[in-house]
Amino acid sequence: MAALVRKLDAEPVELPLAARTAGNPWAVAITVTLATFMELLDTSISNVSLPHIAGGLGTSYDESTWILTSYLVANAVILPMSAWLSQVFGRKRYYMMSVALFTAASFLCGIAPSLGVLIVMRVIQGIGGGGLAPVEQAILVDTFPKEKLGGAFALYSMAIVTAPAVGPPLGGWITDSFSWRWVFFINLPIGILSLLLSSRLVRDPAQFTAQRERMRRGGRLRIDYAGIVLIAIGFACLEVVLDRGERDDWFGSRFITVFALIALAAIAAAIWWELRQPDPVVELTLLRERNFAIANIYYFIFAFGLFGSTVMIPEMLQTLFGYTATDAGLVLGPGAAVITLLAPVVVRLAPRIGARRMLAASFTIAALAMFYYSGLTAQTDYFHFALARCFQGFGYAFMFVPVSQLAYSYLPSEKNNKGSSLTNLCRNWGGSFGIAFVTTMVQRRAQYHQSVLVSGLSSADAGVRQFIWSSSRYLLTRGSSGPDALRQAYGLASHLMTQQASMLAFMDCFQLLGLAVILGLPLAFLIRGFSVGSGGVSH
Repeated sequence: MAALVRKLDAEPVELPLAARTAGNPWAVAITVTLATFMELLDTSISNVSLPHIAGGLGTSYDESTWILTSYLVANAVILPMSAWLSQVFGRKRYYMMSVALFTAASFLCGIAPSLGVLIVMRVIQGIGGGGLAPVEQAILVDTFPKEKLGGAFALYSMAIVTAPAVGPPLGGWITDSFSWRWVFFINLPIGILSLLLSSRLVRDPAQFTAQRERMRRGGRLRIDYAGIVLIAIGFACLEVVLDRGERDDWFGSRFITVFALIALAAIAAAIWWELRQPDPVVELTLLRERNFAIANIYYFIFAFGLFGSTVMIPEMLQTLFGYTATDAGLVLGPGAAVITLLAPVVVRLAPRIGARRMLAASFTIAALAMFYYSGLTAQTDYFHFALARCFQGFGYAFMFVPVSQLAYSYLPSEKNNKGSSLTNLCRNWGGSFGIAFVTTMVQRRAQYHQSVLVSGLSSADAGVRQFIWSSSRYLLTRGSSGPDALRQAYGLASHLMTQQASMLAFMDCFQLLGLAVILGLPLAFLIRGFSVGSGGVSH
């Protein structure tokens, strides 16, 4: 026993597994991954149900979009504070409070009698959900020794990729088969199961508890009121700008302009303030460590490409190819399946290949998948769309293990909690910026291509005359009168031109996403050497 105590005193970072958790570490990993899946699923599952929610609550579709915005705003506000809150309440207690709040709010969303009540409940749900991912990641880091951490993050990555892909088709099927209210009720059994498992399996590590007690006794666990207020205002306003900018014509709207200015001022003030506090809500000084900063950039680029494409692909398939929400979701599924199947392989390969080469290859392959998408046509079938998604999933499969270990390679163990808060913040904002980017660019590029196509077409053009003549002749055989057939033929030509402009716009966006993702390639050469999977540092 004395020898064990001396060993623990000499090596506080690498506690034996039995001292880290009371049970099987993989049971802990499955438990926290379950909650991650639930929370990420909720960010996308209600999207396709908005028309039904609007109709059921007697409101307009545009007003119903605040159901999405309110959740994202609350999520963005609480996420950077999660590390500080887990210190205040204790990590396990705060984690279970977040799960309980999310689950209870899900039930209240399902029984909401009006849009106003639903939006309030979505804010509460977002507050609960925003605290889950950072705490879960910190739990994994403190539960597993570094040589087994890759496998834990591989499991965690499955939830990050699968949930956004499953959300839209699952939400569409639930809404069509039952009611939009079951989109929220589906969280109840998952949340209750997560609470039961967490109460039995999750433990605060001894080192975290001791550090928290020392801070309490020393009076260093102070409440940074100014930091909390500035972060809440800045991140809330920024999320409103990103989520509603395209709907309200960006800076053509006074509403968006005012919120953007408030966000800019509040975030700038928050950065200035937090860098000067002894115990800040968000510890920005962690970004001085090169590997941790690079990992955060990787998380942002990854989420930018993944969430941007995950939103764009179903929109393209439903508007241009006539896919249902379920069919469009099935196109996304194979990519998540590839990541799931490759996860055990990546864990074995990571220590041999190394972080630099694996991350360079990962983002290169993911970028090539985006460029492959940009070469698809209006005649492309399901197989080729699913193949492109598999190609993208193949690239991202090799990203999670090395980038997760990259983030903690030189980070002191007592900073794991605050580090996970920052990495999840970057992933969250990467997704928000990616979605805002593609929704805006699709509209702008469609307008551009439509203006180009219109300028190149005229009734004097031989091809246009031939198309109008053959189309009107066909419509005459289907019972239309002469004037109606001619009018319908011109309408058909206009429709085809709009479709072509939209298709070109989607292809442009895939190319731009590819250019954004390929930035991960040169970034890999800036990584400070460390051994993936062993926890040791290689120079």
